[in-house]
Amino acid sequence: MWWKVGKNIYLCNRNLYKEVRMRFLGNIEAKTDAKGRAFLPAVFRKVLQASGEENLVLRKDVFQKCLVLYPESVWNSRLDMLKNQLRPWKQTHQQMFRQFVSEAEVVSLDGNGRFLISKRLQKVADIEQDIQFIGMDDTIEIWAPQNLELTLKTEEDFGREFEQIMNTENAL
Repeated sequence: MWWKVGKNIYLCNRNLYKEVRMRFLGNIEAKTDAKGRAFLPAVFRKVLQASGEENLVLRKDVFQKCLVLYPESVWNSRLDMLKNQLRPWKQTHQQMFRQFVSEAEVVSLDGNGRFLISKRLQKVADIEQDIQFIGMDDTIEIWAPQNLELTLKTEEDFGREFEQIMNTENAL
């Protein structure tokens, strides 16, 4: 039996265990092979291994033209979050849930650290051969480089918007 005794700290039979939190960081260029397989970057594989994650879920992002790779525990948490916002007996909510779940695919890494991006998902994200992995804390985005370039801000715009969000003027 487990008891939560603090933020990310659990007690089991009087032994303390710290929850492992996944943090994927970085921008890594890669390529898919002719079959649509890609090597998950080693730095991301190490994070998965350290957290004990084996299963992954791949889905098109809700807002951007990219794919999102979810460790299974993160996927389950997000799915629970969505279900808590929806009413099961409301038609539009049921349709929303159906579409969200039906567009997801379970993927696994082979012995070499590769996974398959289905033709359907490659087409949805405009992926040909070149891809970019972006670590997004507890998920990994997979982009066609031309689509990623369209979403990035100039350094000036990024700095200005970052300052507005963080409200650095009032922080001092």
